[in-house]
Amino acid sequence: LQARMLPLKFDEKQSDKLIIVAADPTDRRIPIVARNFGAKKYEVAYCKVRVLQNVVDQVVPLENEFLRLLEDSQFGIEVKDDENVVDEEALEAEISKSALVNLVEGCLVEAVRQGASDVHIIAKEGRRTEFWLRLDGELKLWHVQENTLPEAVAAVVKDRSKNVDRFEREASQDGFIQRVIDDHMIRFRVSIMPIVGVEFKHKFESIVIRVLDDRKVITDLNKLGLQGPAKEFFYKAIAKPQGIVILTGPTGSGKSTTLIAALHQVIDPTVNVLTVEEPVEYVIRGARQLKISPKMNFDLAIRGILRHDPDIVLVGEMRDKATAEIAIKLANTGHLTFSTLHTNDAPSAVSRLYKMEIEPFLIAYAINIIVAQRLIRTLCPFCKRALPPHEIDRELYMKFGFTAQDLDNHKIYEAQGCDRCNGGYKGRAAIHEALYFTREIRAMIAKAGSDIDEESIREQAVKDGMWTLRRAGIERIKAGDSTLEEIAAVTTDD
Repeated sequence: LQARMLPLKFDEKQSDKLIIVAADPTDRRIPIVARNFGAKKYEVAYCKVRVLQNVVDQVVPLENEFLRLLEDSQFGIEVKDDENVVDEEALEAEISKSALVNLVEGCLVEAVRQGASDVHIIAKEGRRTEFWLRLDGELKLWHVQENTLPEAVAAVVKDRSKNVDRFEREASQDGFIQRVIDDHMIRFRVSIMPIVGVEFKHKFESIVIRVLDDRKVITDLNKLGLQGPAKEFFYKAIAKPQGIVILTGPTGSGKSTTLIAALHQVIDPTVNVLTVEEPVEYVIRGARQLKISPKMNFDLAIRGILRHDPDIVLVGEMRDKATAEIAIKLANTGHLTFSTLHTNDAPSAVSRLYKMEIEPFLIAYAINIIVAQRLIRTLCPFCKRALPPHEIDRELYMKFGFTAQDLDNHKIYEAQGCDRCNGGYKGRAAIHEALYFTREIRAMIAKAGSDIDEESIREQAVKDGMWTLRRAGIERIKAGDSTLEEIAAVTTDD
């Protein structure tokens, strides 16, 4: 595989002649490969590297080289019941004589290869540690390590993480790991927090490792899957020379992915693009990403932006009144600004800013668009099953928002499960609620008195063409992309 060649078969007419497929027919190692297979002659056939790789992956699945070393490893040391402090010497002995290092490294490799977004390492009672992978938004148990000190597993992770103190077990810590996996540089963001355990002799910690694989970054806005009017509204909003674009949604809903794709759409060598993120997850080419540190925290960086001659600004999150005021000020003074909020839907973002004591007229004329986003699991294309009409609960679907015509004209699918997917689902897609600020919306907000009427804003936005999250989810079901259960889990009634 490293030589980018593969012995295919011996010639049927000449038994001593080996046929070799290679990405580079001039490779000097081809004769060596032929000799190793006992062939006196050989014939070379050209094959693209990608095709060759696919063949190899099917014939010889990727093996996790670290996990092979675990089978023969023995774990376990004696721990006194009355111990109130961790015996560092015993801990070091456990790490040294065990394959914990291989386990942790193997888990990182497996997380990347399976496409996991996060790794959860959870200490349990009975000297047991569980390793979970978050796949398509759901946690799946990957490995259970028995008869091992929980502190030993945590120590291995800490030793491999930068900016983390191995001997600190009472405070939360954040660090990062870098590894080259399958010829790609992968970064891992490490979060460690102390947790309560039933065994007071042990120091229990929860570890969550975010996988930051640059290959997953979407730089083409067309690949985001914006539906219906949301696509038109979003393009109009980011094409304006000034104003703020706000993404809302819970943690893990893909807000950062959408913002990065939008930034790539507007980045140009002739403009100064600045970002303030804590932490910086992905490097954005063409942008100056400010480095947050003890000497320049998030608040100082936000204030410093105003003196740094920006054209386009990304503020990772409007976390308080001060941050929101600066983001709004940037938008109102000729800068295109991007940011995020944690709200349930698009109209409630207006209320959130109002409760931060941002003046209604500033909100009305600074914002270009607010986009609420959720991620849903998509059906596996290899095993999804179309429901026959008699199996569809029409009353249930119509209560959810479908019309009789929708059910008559579209196939409804259910998840099945096969060896190519994760219980009937494979991958995820986004649904969006795009509240574009039309004249009517701006006027409603500017005239607001003591409170913002979210429902009136929502009704006007729907009149202007907005799809709610529920409507966007229904369209995914009608397209055969997902199921009622998935949409119901992330949306509420309109």
